[in-house]
Amino acid sequence: MASVDIVNVKKSFDRAEILRGVSIHIQDGEFVVLVGPSGCGKSTLLRMIAGLETISSGEIKIGDQLVNDFTPRDRDVAMVFQNYALYPHMTVAGNMAFSLKLRGIDRAEIDRRVARAAEILGLTALLDRRPRHLSGGQRQRVAMGRAIVRDPRVFLFDEPLSNLDAKLRVAMRSEIKDLHQRLKTTMVYVTHDQIEAMTMADRIVVMRDGRVEQTGEPLELYDTPANLFVAGFIGSPAMNFLKGTIEVADRTGFVADTGTFVPLPPSPTHGELAGRPLVLGIRPEHLRIADGAAGGFEVGVKIVEPTGSETQVTATANGADLIALFRERHTVRQGDQLHLTPTHFHLFDGQNGARLASVSI
Repeated sequence: MASVDIVNVKKSFDRAEILRGVSIHIQDGEFVVLVGPSGCGKSTLLRMIAGLETISSGEIKIGDQLVNDFTPRDRDVAMVFQNYALYPHMTVAGNMAFSLKLRGIDRAEIDRRVARAAEILGLTALLDRRPRHLSGGQRQRVAMGRAIVRDPRVFLFDEPLSNLDAKLRVAMRSEIKDLHQRLKTTMVYVTHDQIEAMTMADRIVVMRDGRVEQTGEPLELYDTPANLFVAGFIGSPAMNFLKGTIEVADRTGFVADTGTFVPLPPSPTHGELAGRPLVLGIRPEHLRIADGAAGGFEVGVKIVEPTGSETQVTATANGADLIALFRERHTVRQGDQLHLTPTHFHLFDGQNGARLASVSI
Protein backbone atom coordinates (compact mmCIF):
# COMPACT_ATOMS: atom_id res chain seq x y z
CA MET A 1 0.00 0.00 0.00
CA ALA A 2 1.12 3.58 -0.55
CA SER A 3 -0.05 7.17 -0.58
CA VAL A 4 -0.22 9.12 -3.84
CA ASP A 5 0.85 12.77 -4.04
CA ILE A 6 -0.02 14.82 -7.12
CA VAL A 7 1.70 18.20 -6.96
CA ASN A 8 0.86 21.00 -9.41
CA VAL A 9 0.62 18.57 -12.32
CA LYS A 10 0.05 20.04 -15.77
CA LYS A 11 -0.51 18.35 -19.11
CA SER A 12 -0.68 19.85 -22.59
CA PHE A 13 -1.11 18.32 -26.01
CA ASP A 14 0.47 20.86 -28.37
CA ARG A 15 -1.33 24.09 -27.40
CA ALA A 16 -4.29 22.42 -25.72
CA GLU A 17 -4.10 22.52 -21.91
CA ILE A 18 -5.67 19.38 -20.45
CA LEU A 19 -4.57 19.70 -16.80
CA ARG A 20 -3.91 23.15 -15.37
CA GLY A 21 -2.03 22.61 -12.12
CA VAL A 22 -3.74 19.77 -10.23
CA SER A 23 -2.69 19.00 -6.65
CA ILE A 24 -4.23 16.10 -4.71
CA HIS A 25 -3.01 14.14 -1.69
CA ILE A 26 -4.37 10.58 -1.51
CA GLN A 27 -3.73 8.86 1.79
CA ASP A 28 -2.44 5.32 2.15
CA GLY A 29 -5.41 2.94 1.91
CA GLU A 30 -7.88 5.64 0.85
CA PHE A 31 -10.57 5.21 -1.83
CA VAL A 32 -10.59 8.43 -3.87
CA VAL A 33 -12.93 9.03 -6.80
CA LEU A 34 -12.12 11.55 -9.53
CA VAL A 35 -15.40 12.77 -10.98
CA GLY A 36 -16.37 15.34 -13.55
CA PRO A 37 -17.86 15.79 -17.02
CA SER A 38 -16.26 14.35 -20.13
CA GLY A 39 -13.12 16.24 -21.10
CA CYS A 40 -12.32 17.52 -17.59
CA GLY A 41 -8.98 15.65 -17.49
CA LYS A 42 -9.76 12.92 -14.95
CA SER A 43 -8.80 9.96 -17.17
CA THR A 44 -5.67 11.75 -18.35
CA LEU A 45 -4.65 12.27 -14.72
CA LEU A 46 -5.24 8.58 -13.95
CA ARG A 47 -3.11 7.55 -16.92
CA MET A 48 -0.36 9.86 -15.71
CA ILE A 49 -0.39 8.14 -12.30
CA ALA A 50 -0.09 4.82 -14.15
CA GLY A 51 2.74 6.11 -16.34
CA LEU A 52 0.77 5.77 -19.57
CA GLU A 53 0.95 9.54 -20.21
CA THR A 54 3.93 11.82 -19.73
CA ILE A 55 3.78 14.82 -17.39
CA SER A 56 4.29 18.28 -18.86
CA SER A 57 5.23 19.68 -15.43
CA GLY A 58 4.69 18.93 -11.76
CA GLU A 59 5.34 15.84 -9.64
CA ILE A 60 3.68 12.52 -8.91
CA LYS A 61 4.85 10.52 -5.91
CA ILE A 62 3.77 7.00 -4.97
CA GLY A 63 4.77 6.43 -1.38
CA ASP A 64 8.03 8.32 -0.93
CA GLN A 65 9.18 7.77 -4.54
CA LEU A 66 9.03 10.41 -7.25
CA VAL A 67 7.75 8.39 -10.22
CA ASN A 68 7.72 10.99 -13.01
CA ASP A 69 10.33 9.07 -14.99
CA PHE A 70 9.34 5.55 -13.92
CA THR A 71 7.94 3.13 -16.50
CA PRO A 72 4.43 1.78 -15.82
CA ARG A 73 5.96 -1.57 -14.83
CA ASP A 74 8.21 0.05 -12.22
CA ARG A 75 5.40 2.01 -10.51
CA ASP A 76 3.82 -1.06 -8.88
CA VAL A 77 0.26 -0.05 -9.77
CA ALA A 78 -2.53 -2.08 -11.37
CA MET A 79 -5.16 -0.60 -13.68
CA VAL A 80 -8.66 -1.81 -14.51
CA PHE A 81 -10.03 -0.33 -17.74
CA GLN A 82 -13.50 0.30 -19.11
CA ASN A 83 -13.07 -2.52 -21.62
CA TYR A 84 -12.14 -5.82 -20.01
CA ALA A 85 -9.21 -6.55 -22.40
CA LEU A 86 -9.29 -10.28 -21.66
CA TYR A 87 -7.50 -12.82 -23.85
CA PRO A 88 -10.34 -14.79 -25.48
CA HIS A 89 -8.30 -18.00 -25.95
CA MET A 90 -7.30 -18.15 -22.27
CA THR A 91 -9.30 -19.40 -19.32
CA VAL A 92 -10.19 -17.19 -16.37
CA ALA A 93 -7.23 -18.62 -14.48
CA GLY A 94 -4.96 -18.07 -17.48
CA ASN A 95 -6.02 -14.44 -17.85
CA MET A 96 -5.43 -13.74 -14.18
CA ALA A 97 -2.04 -15.49 -14.16
CA PHE A 98 -0.65 -14.11 -17.41
CA SER A 99 1.12 -11.00 -16.06
CA LEU A 100 2.69 -13.03 -13.27
CA LYS A 101 4.07 -15.55 -15.78
CA LEU A 102 5.64 -12.71 -17.76
CA ARG A 103 7.38 -11.57 -14.58
CA GLY A 104 8.77 -15.06 -13.96
CA ILE A 105 6.87 -15.68 -10.72
CA ASP A 106 7.09 -19.22 -9.34
CA ARG A 107 4.20 -21.48 -10.43
CA ALA A 108 3.16 -22.31 -6.89
CA GLU A 109 3.03 -18.61 -6.01
CA ILE A 110 0.98 -17.88 -9.13
CA ASP A 111 -1.53 -20.59 -8.21
CA ARG A 112 -1.76 -19.24 -4.66
CA ARG A 113 -2.41 -15.67 -5.83
CA VAL A 114 -4.96 -16.72 -8.46
CA ALA A 115 -6.82 -18.88 -5.95
CA ARG A 116 -6.90 -16.05 -3.41
CA ALA A 117 -8.17 -13.50 -5.94
CA ALA A 118 -10.77 -15.95 -7.24
CA GLU A 119 -12.05 -16.57 -3.71
CA ILE A 120 -12.30 -12.83 -3.00
CA LEU A 121 -14.21 -12.19 -6.23
CA GLY A 122 -16.38 -15.31 -6.27
CA LEU A 123 -14.68 -16.73 -9.37
CA THR A 124 -13.44 -20.07 -7.99
CA ALA A 125 -16.06 -22.09 -9.86
CA LEU A 126 -15.31 -20.22 -13.12
CA LEU A 127 -11.52 -20.60 -13.32
CA ASP A 128 -11.69 -23.07 -16.24
CA ARG A 129 -14.12 -21.02 -18.34
CA ARG A 130 -13.20 -18.73 -21.21
CA PRO A 131 -14.37 -15.09 -21.45
CA ARG A 132 -17.05 -15.83 -24.07
CA HIS A 133 -18.82 -18.02 -21.51
CA LEU A 134 -18.98 -15.26 -18.90
CA SER A 135 -21.47 -12.46 -18.25
CA GLY A 136 -20.38 -8.80 -18.34
CA GLY A 137 -20.14 -8.65 -14.57
CA GLN A 138 -18.08 -11.84 -14.42
CA ARG A 139 -15.69 -10.52 -17.07
CA GLN A 140 -15.25 -7.33 -15.06
CA ARG A 141 -14.45 -9.38 -11.98
CA VAL A 142 -11.82 -11.28 -13.95
CA ALA A 143 -10.28 -7.95 -14.98
CA MET A 144 -10.20 -6.95 -11.30
CA GLY A 145 -8.74 -10.33 -10.38
CA ARG A 146 -5.94 -9.82 -12.89
CA ALA A 147 -5.12 -6.61 -11.01
CA ILE A 148 -5.42 -8.18 -7.54
CA VAL A 149 -2.94 -11.00 -8.23
CA ARG A 150 -0.22 -8.44 -8.86
CA ASP A 151 -0.61 -7.26 -5.23
CA PRO A 152 0.07 -3.63 -6.25
CA ARG A 153 0.60 -0.63 -4.02
CA VAL A 154 -2.19 1.28 -5.82
CA PHE A 155 -5.27 0.21 -7.80
CA LEU A 156 -6.43 2.48 -10.63
CA PHE A 157 -9.95 2.16 -12.09
CA ASP A 158 -10.88 3.95 -15.33
CA GLU A 159 -14.71 3.94 -15.60
CA PRO A 160 -14.82 0.14 -15.14
CA LEU A 161 -18.63 -0.09 -14.97
CA SER A 162 -19.54 1.91 -18.06
CA ASN A 163 -20.27 -1.16 -20.19
CA LEU A 164 -22.62 -2.78 -17.68
CA ASP A 165 -26.40 -2.45 -17.45
CA ALA A 166 -27.95 -0.40 -14.65
CA LYS A 167 -28.76 -3.31 -12.32
CA LEU A 168 -25.32 -4.87 -12.69
CA ARG A 169 -23.62 -1.52 -12.12
CA VAL A 170 -25.32 -1.23 -8.73
CA ALA A 171 -24.15 -4.73 -7.78
CA MET A 172 -20.59 -4.09 -8.99
CA ARG A 173 -20.38 -0.84 -7.03
CA SER A 174 -20.97 -2.82 -3.86
CA GLU A 175 -18.44 -5.45 -4.90
CA ILE A 176 -15.69 -2.90 -5.54
CA LYS A 177 -16.41 -1.15 -2.25
CA ASP A 178 -16.29 -4.49 -0.46
CA LEU A 179 -13.05 -5.30 -2.27
CA HIS A 180 -11.48 -2.11 -0.96
CA GLN A 181 -12.56 -2.90 2.59
CA ARG A 182 -11.00 -6.35 2.32
CA LEU A 183 -7.72 -5.37 0.68
CA LYS A 184 -7.34 -1.94 2.35
CA THR A 185 -5.21 -0.87 -0.63
CA THR A 186 -5.12 2.66 -2.04
CA MET A 187 -7.64 3.00 -4.87
CA VAL A 188 -8.12 5.82 -7.37
CA TYR A 189 -11.34 5.54 -9.35
CA VAL A 190 -12.42 7.64 -12.34
CA THR A 191 -16.07 8.11 -13.32
CA HIS A 192 -18.42 10.69 -14.80
CA ASP A 193 -21.28 9.19 -12.75
CA GLN A 194 -21.72 11.18 -9.55
CA ILE A 195 -23.90 8.41 -8.02
CA GLU A 196 -20.92 6.04 -8.29
CA ALA A 197 -18.75 8.70 -6.67
CA MET A 198 -21.17 9.36 -3.81
CA THR A 199 -21.76 5.70 -2.95
CA MET A 200 -18.18 4.42 -3.21
CA ALA A 201 -15.68 7.11 -2.24
CA ASP A 202 -13.95 7.94 1.01
CA ARG A 203 -13.24 11.27 -0.69
CA ILE A 204 -14.36 12.80 -3.97
CA VAL A 205 -12.32 15.10 -6.20
CA VAL A 206 -14.62 17.12 -8.48
CA MET A 207 -12.85 18.30 -11.64
CA ARG A 208 -13.74 20.71 -14.42
CA ASP A 209 -11.68 21.98 -17.36
CA GLY A 210 -8.45 20.51 -16.00
CA ARG A 211 -8.80 21.96 -12.51
CA VAL A 212 -9.96 20.71 -9.13
CA GLU A 213 -13.18 22.45 -8.13
CA GLN A 214 -13.55 20.85 -4.68
CA THR A 215 -12.26 17.90 -2.68
CA GLY A 216 -14.07 16.36 0.28
CA GLU A 217 -16.11 13.52 1.70
CA PRO A 218 -19.31 12.72 -0.26
CA LEU A 219 -21.76 14.32 2.17
CA GLU A 220 -19.47 17.32 2.66
CA LEU A 221 -19.68 18.06 -1.06
CA TYR A 222 -23.42 17.44 -1.06
CA ASP A 223 -24.19 19.63 1.96
CA THR A 224 -21.64 22.41 1.45
CA PRO A 225 -20.72 22.66 -2.25
CA ALA A 226 -17.98 25.21 -2.89
CA ASN A 227 -19.66 26.72 -5.94
CA LEU A 228 -22.46 26.46 -8.46
CA PHE A 229 -20.68 23.84 -10.55
CA VAL A 230 -20.22 21.40 -7.67
CA ALA A 231 -23.75 22.10 -6.41
CA GLY A 232 -25.22 21.30 -9.82
CA PHE A 233 -23.00 18.30 -10.52
CA ILE A 234 -23.34 16.47 -7.19
CA GLY A 235 -26.86 15.26 -6.49
CA SER A 236 -29.57 13.55 -8.52
CA PRO A 237 -31.98 15.07 -9.38
CA ALA A 238 -29.81 18.17 -9.68
CA MET A 239 -30.16 21.23 -7.46
CA ASN A 240 -32.68 23.88 -8.58
CA PHE A 241 -31.24 27.33 -9.35
CA LEU A 242 -32.96 30.73 -9.54
CA LYS A 243 -31.14 33.95 -10.41
CA GLY A 244 -32.18 37.09 -8.58
CA THR A 245 -31.62 39.26 -5.50
CA ILE A 246 -32.43 39.33 -1.78
CA GLU A 247 -35.13 41.75 -0.60
CA VAL A 248 -35.29 42.84 3.05
CA ALA A 249 -37.39 46.03 2.99
CA ASP A 250 -41.16 45.44 3.21
CA ARG A 251 -40.80 41.67 3.06
CA THR A 252 -37.88 39.25 3.39
CA GLY A 253 -37.23 36.87 0.57
CA PHE A 254 -35.57 36.12 -2.72
CA VAL A 255 -36.85 37.90 -5.83
CA ALA A 256 -36.07 35.84 -8.92
CA ASP A 257 -35.36 37.56 -12.23
CA THR A 258 -38.50 35.85 -13.57
CA GLY A 259 -40.61 37.60 -10.91
CA THR A 260 -41.08 34.69 -8.50
CA PHE A 261 -40.86 35.73 -4.83
CA VAL A 262 -39.54 33.04 -2.47
CA PRO A 263 -40.24 33.97 1.19
CA LEU A 264 -37.22 33.41 3.43
CA PRO A 265 -36.82 33.72 7.21
CA PRO A 266 -35.10 36.89 8.47
CA SER A 267 -31.32 36.59 8.76
CA PRO A 268 -28.41 39.05 9.22
CA THR A 269 -26.84 37.41 6.15
CA HIS A 270 -29.72 38.60 3.98
CA GLY A 271 -29.05 42.22 4.85
CA GLU A 272 -25.41 41.86 3.92
CA LEU A 273 -26.31 40.31 0.56
CA ALA A 274 -29.28 42.54 -0.33
CA GLY A 275 -29.01 44.07 -3.79
CA ARG A 276 -26.21 41.79 -4.99
CA PRO A 277 -26.76 39.48 -7.97
CA LEU A 278 -27.27 36.04 -6.44
CA VAL A 279 -28.32 32.51 -7.30
CA LEU A 280 -30.70 30.69 -4.96
CA GLY A 281 -30.06 26.94 -4.86
CA ILE A 282 -32.62 24.47 -3.49
CA ARG A 283 -32.26 20.71 -3.68
CA PRO A 284 -35.45 18.91 -4.85
CA GLU A 285 -35.86 17.06 -1.53
CA HIS A 286 -35.67 20.39 0.34
CA LEU A 287 -38.92 21.63 -1.19
CA ARG A 288 -42.18 20.85 0.62
CA ILE A 289 -45.79 21.83 0.08
CA ALA A 290 -46.55 24.97 2.11
CA ASP A 291 -49.21 25.02 4.79
CA GLY A 292 -51.89 27.16 3.19
CA ALA A 293 -51.87 29.15 -0.03
CA ALA A 294 -50.46 32.21 1.75
CA GLY A 295 -47.09 30.52 2.35
CA GLY A 296 -44.31 29.69 -0.06
CA PHE A 297 -44.34 30.46 -3.78
CA GLU A 298 -46.74 29.28 -6.45
CA VAL A 299 -45.83 26.72 -9.13
CA GLY A 300 -47.74 24.90 -11.81
CA VAL A 301 -47.29 21.14 -12.02
CA LYS A 302 -46.03 19.90 -15.41
CA ILE A 303 -44.98 16.28 -14.81
CA VAL A 304 -45.61 13.83 -11.96
CA GLU A 305 -43.31 10.78 -11.72
CA PRO A 306 -44.15 8.37 -8.86
CA THR A 307 -41.49 5.74 -8.14
CA GLY A 308 -43.10 4.11 -5.11
CA SER A 309 -40.81 5.32 -2.34
CA GLU A 310 -41.00 8.92 -3.56
CA THR A 311 -42.66 11.19 -6.10
CA GLN A 312 -40.74 13.51 -8.38
CA VAL A 313 -42.65 16.57 -9.54
CA THR A 314 -41.49 18.89 -12.32
CA ALA A 315 -43.16 22.28 -12.00
CA THR A 316 -42.77 25.76 -13.41
CA ALA A 317 -42.60 29.09 -11.57
CA ASN A 318 -43.09 32.00 -13.97
CA GLY A 319 -41.38 30.06 -16.75
CA ALA A 320 -38.53 28.63 -14.62
CA ASP A 321 -38.61 24.84 -14.27
CA LEU A 322 -38.08 23.33 -10.82
CA ILE A 323 -37.99 19.77 -9.53
CA ALA A 324 -39.45 18.78 -6.16
CA LEU A 325 -38.98 15.37 -4.57
CA PHE A 326 -41.60 14.24 -2.07
CA ARG A 327 -41.25 11.16 0.12
CA GLU A 328 -44.75 11.70 1.45
CA ARG A 329 -47.74 10.40 -0.54
CA HIS A 330 -49.22 13.62 -1.95
CA THR A 331 -52.07 13.56 -4.43
CA VAL A 332 -50.58 15.76 -7.15
CA ARG A 333 -51.64 15.84 -10.80
CA GLN A 334 -50.52 17.58 -13.94
CA GLY A 335 -52.01 21.08 -14.10
CA ASP A 336 -52.33 21.50 -10.32
CA GLN A 337 -51.21 24.72 -8.67
CA LEU A 338 -49.03 24.23 -5.60
CA HIS A 339 -47.33 26.48 -3.10
CA LEU A 340 -43.83 25.27 -2.26
CA THR A 341 -41.46 26.40 0.47
CA PRO A 342 -37.79 25.46 1.04
CA THR A 343 -36.59 23.73 4.20
CA HIS A 344 -32.95 24.36 3.31
CA PHE A 345 -31.30 26.56 0.69
CA HIS A 346 -27.95 27.89 -0.54
CA LEU A 347 -27.00 31.34 -1.81
CA PHE A 348 -24.30 31.67 -4.45
CA ASP A 349 -22.52 34.72 -5.83
CA GLY A 350 -24.18 35.62 -9.12
CA GLN A 351 -20.87 36.57 -10.73
CA ASN A 352 -18.23 34.03 -9.67
CA GLY A 353 -20.56 31.24 -8.49
CA ALA A 354 -18.98 30.87 -5.04
CA ARG A 355 -21.26 29.67 -2.23
CA LEU A 356 -21.97 32.52 0.19
CA ALA A 357 -24.38 30.91 2.65
CA SER A 358 -26.30 27.74 3.46
CA VAL A 359 -29.43 28.07 5.59
CA SER A 360 -31.77 25.53 7.18
CA ILE A 361 -35.28 26.72 8.01
